[in-house]
Amino acid sequence: MISVVLLGGGNVAHHLAEAFLASKDVTLKQLYGRNVKSINHFQNKVSLTDDLALLEDADVYIIAISDDSISELSNQLPENKLVTHTSGSVSINSLKNKGRKGIFYPLQSFSKTKPVDFNEIPLCIEAENTKDLSLLEKLAHYISPKVYKISSEQRSKLHVAAVFVNNFTNHMYKIGNDICNQYDVPFEVLLPLIKETALKIEEVSPNEAQTGPAKRNDQETIKRHLNLLDIKQKEIYQLITKSIQNG
Repeated sequence: MISVVLLGGGNVAHHLAEAFLASKDVTLKQLYGRNVKSINHFQNKVSLTDDLALLEDADVYIIAISDDSISELSNQLPENKLVTHTSGSVSINSLKNKGRKGIFYPLQSFSKTKPVDFNEIPLCIEAENTKDLSLLEKLAHYISPKVYKISSEQRSKLHVAAVFVNNFTNHMYKIGNDICNQYDVPFEVLLPLIKETALKIEEVSPNEAQTGPAKRNDQETIKRHLNLLDIKQKEIYQLITKSIQNG
């Protein structure tokens, strides 16, 4: 049994708390929130606090807060304890606690209102020594079968890749939705295409899966598309078309 104190009241902390509470091998001893209202959802499930002086003893302390607050909070945590954070882009060196440091990064986009299945979520871990890495690996496997040992340098590159495949892709959905609204076409017509595109790259590489007028160098179709777009949409269309054509 591994005991955990989780610090944070946002989306990541919310779903980690749910996952730990559902595991028979993890004891979520306490949930800390700077504002207790942000963690009230768990008031009948686990001990809550907004006072760092009242933190309970645990095997692992996991910080799941905004990136720019990690250093300050970690500096106030108990000495000689394993302290980790969940950020994809912040180095392990950002942890300023006096003692052991690690990373416990779930690579997924989280919203409190949408349930997630941790069986499908990769957990990226890192630690300063093999003993702590083994502890984090065990903890990660208690909630997910997809566990990866990834350094801070690798994780920073992975986070950039995640921005492309998640945040930027979602912005493409937003633009597609705008175009549909403009021409009075239901966006839901595109949902099967979106799903098929995502499923396809489980079988072939993204390069092999690429289709469309840019891939075919279909200049007539590209011109017709550009005539339908506003200035900002046209700029994005041309930039991505050029990137596809350049491979």
